[in-house]
Amino acid sequence: MPERPLAAPALAPNVFIGRQPIYDRELRVIGYELLYRGGEANHAGRIDGDRATSQVLVNAFLEIGLERLVGDRLAFINLTRAFLTAFPDLGLPRERVVLEVLEDIEVDEEVVAAVRELSRRGYRIALDDFIFHERLKPLVDLADIIKIDVLALSAEALAEHVARLRGPRRRLLAEKVEDQAMFRRCRELGFDYFQGYFFCRPEVVKGRRPPPNRMAVLRLLAELQDPDTTPDRLEALIGADAALGYRLVRLVNSPWFGLRTRVDSLRRAIVVLGTRQLRALASMLAMARIEGKPSELMTLALVRARMCELLAARSGRADPQAAFTAGLFSVLDALLDQPMEELLGELPLTGEVSAALARREGAIGAILDCVLRYEHAEWERACCPGLRPEAVRDAYLEALGWAGEVQRTVGAA
Repeated sequence: MPERPLAAPALAPNVFIGRQPIYDRELRVIGYELLYRGGEANHAGRIDGDRATSQVLVNAFLEIGLERLVGDRLAFINLTRAFLTAFPDLGLPRERVVLEVLEDIEVDEEVVAAVRELSRRGYRIALDDFIFHERLKPLVDLADIIKIDVLALSAEALAEHVARLRGPRRRLLAEKVEDQAMFRRCRELGFDYFQGYFFCRPEVVKGRRPPPNRMAVLRLLAELQDPDTTPDRLEALIGADAALGYRLVRLVNSPWFGLRTRVDSLRRAIVVLGTRQLRALASMLAMARIEGKPSELMTLALVRARMCELLAARSGRADPQAAFTAGLFSVLDALLDQPMEELLGELPLTGEVSAALARREGAIGAILDCVLRYEHAEWERACCPGLRPEAVRDAYLEALGWAGEVQRTVGAA
C-alpha cells in the first residue's frame, strides 16, 4: 500500500496573528511586524508578554508558516525579558527575523549581555518604542534598528533623537506615522524605515484634481461599475485596453479560479464568470495600475476585498460580490487622494456598498468594519455576526494567500 502524505494539521482555535508593514524610504515593504492577541475578552487591556511572544513564534513558524505571513520579507518579532535572557539561541532563521527588545524591559547587565550574545550569533536587533536615556546606551551600541515613536516626542526632541542615534550601520525606524505630512517630515529628518497607517490615508489638497493617470482610472471604474453596462459594452470597454484584457484573461485562467476549461477570450470570461465578477476583477486590475502609490496599498486592497468576500459567503449575511467590491474600494480615497464622499458621488455603486464605505452601515458595513479591526489587531472587536473568531482569522490568512497569488499572476503578465 502506498504511503500517504501527512496532512497539514488544522490551526488551533486560539491562533490569532496579524501583521503591520514596515517601509523603506521608497515605500517598498522590507518586513512586517507580527502582532498577537489571545482573541479572548480582555477588557483590562492586559496581556502576558511571555505568552504573547511564545504564541507569535509558534503561530508564525509552526502553525501558519513564515512564508505565508511575510513571504520573502523580514519578520519583526517582539521579545520579552524572559525570552532574551533564558534562550541564548532561539533557533530562528537569522536571515529572516529582526528581534525587537520591548520598551518596558528593565535594562541591566543581564539584559545587555543577552542582547550582545544574540547579536554575536548573527541576529538583527531592534529597540522598540525607544526614547533615549544614558542608561540605554549599551543597547544603542548593539542595535541594528531603533524604532522611535514619533507621536511621543516633540518636533525638537524628534530631531535631537535622530541626530544622536544615527550611526553608520544603524537604521532608524519611525513608528506611528499616521499621515503623509509626518512621513515627509520623518523622511527629511533622515529616518530609514517607516511604520504606521499613513499609506492608508489620502493626501488631499483642496481644489486639486488627481493626476491624469488617476482620473483615467476613475473614469474606467465608473463605467465598469455602472449597472446599465451591457455585456457587449463591458467586453468593448475592457478590450479597448489590450494590457488590461490580457491580464484579466490570465488571471481568470490562474489556479485560484480552478476552471476546467481554458478561457481564451473576454467573451468567454463573461460567460463563465458573469458580468458582476468580471467587473470586480477588471476594477481590481485597473486600480493596480495607479501610479505614484506604494505597492502595499494594492496588497491591502486585495486582502480586504477577498476577506470581505469570504466572510460574507461564510456568514450568509451579505452578497459576497458586493462585499468584495466594498473591500476593494475601501482604499480608493488613498489611491486617488480624494475624500471618500466625493468618490462615492462619482461612482455608480449600489446603496449598500456606498453605505458600507461611507459609514460602515448595513451588513456589508459590519463585515468591512470587522476586516479593518482585524487588520489593526483589534482582535476583541474584530467580530463577524454568525462566525466564530477563528473563522475570521482563517479568512484573513486565506485572503493573504489569495492576494499574493493574484499579484504574482498579474505581475508575470
